[in-house]
Amino acid sequence: MKRPLLAPLVPLYWLGARGKNALFDWDFRHVKRLQWPVISVGSLSAGGAGKTPVVLMLAELLAKRGVAVDVLSRGYGRGAGVAEEVDAAGDAVQFGDEPLEMARRGVRVFVGADRFEAGTVAEEVSLDPMSQNRDMGHPDLRCHLLDDGFQHRRLGRELDLVLLTVEDSRDWLLPGGNLREPMASLRRADVVVVREDEAAELAGVIPAGAHVWLIRRELVLAADRPAKLFAFCGIARPEGFFRMLPEVAGLRAFPDHHAYETADFTGLVASAKSAGAEGFVTTAKDAVKISASARRQLEAVGPVFVAELRVSLVDEEDAWETLSAACVRR
Repeated sequence: MKRPLLAPLVPLYWLGARGKNALFDWDFRHVKRLQWPVISVGSLSAGGAGKTPVVLMLAELLAKRGVAVDVLSRGYGRGAGVAEEVDAAGDAVQFGDEPLEMARRGVRVFVGADRFEAGTVAEEVSLDPMSQNRDMGHPDLRCHLLDDGFQHRRLGRELDLVLLTVEDSRDWLLPGGNLREPMASLRRADVVVVREDEAAELAGVIPAGAHVWLIRRELVLAADRPAKLFAFCGIARPEGFFRMLPEVAGLRAFPDHHAYETADFTGLVASAKSAGAEGFVTTAKDAVKISASARRQLEAVGPVFVAELRVSLVDEEDAWETLSAACVRR
């Protein structure tokens, strides 16, 4: 990988990250614990590792096995600061794009800059006999999924899952690259989650003896879509999304967590018409930020399709054995 422009600042970032972790390692920083077990899903990178599809897959697996589960998320870019439950009928400005995406998939999500506060709200709501959304799982099996939690060490957890990609293994630390921690931090992980097709290449990076889960990924797209679609997204590492798509008429990438404006949709319509496109395709994360009026604007070209990234475990039983042990706090 080419030496980034900000590479000289990487050692300063490394010292800061190492100092922060040392404070937790030496118990100089207080760790808060919720009543229910916490399973953290995180990564070394600031984005683009595919955490949201994995969180959704785990929520579905846990619920299927009778575990009462919810997701705790920061809600990146959200306007409100108060911890609250995500309303699936709400908007991304209030709740954040990824939390709203998960809520619209039927998962209970609680957002807050302070994830301990979000978890406290979740536990209060779930135990409220008047709540219409109280938990229906086994009373002894309940947990929180902490979204993007590897660096959020202030909240205690029973299990640390860390996603690792080949791109991570080749990247630089911030601000030179996209990594928030070096590869050596994988030693803190209880489980390293890797894509099946990347496992061989990552074998030399993963710490010896680490528990590894393999996952498969599938991009689900409507079969009745037009032949020529214009693809756009506002995600980290958009190249991965574009590579998984069938041939498209054109591409447009926006910054991660991009807040779309009318001018963006006007530009997309012009680009799509110029490319001869018959509609659009985007990610589920971006779709929640398309208002009704913006959708009508895009539909002047053609329908808007959502390509949904689905994740499955190669060995679900092995994963369940680890997850179920974490759901019963010792």
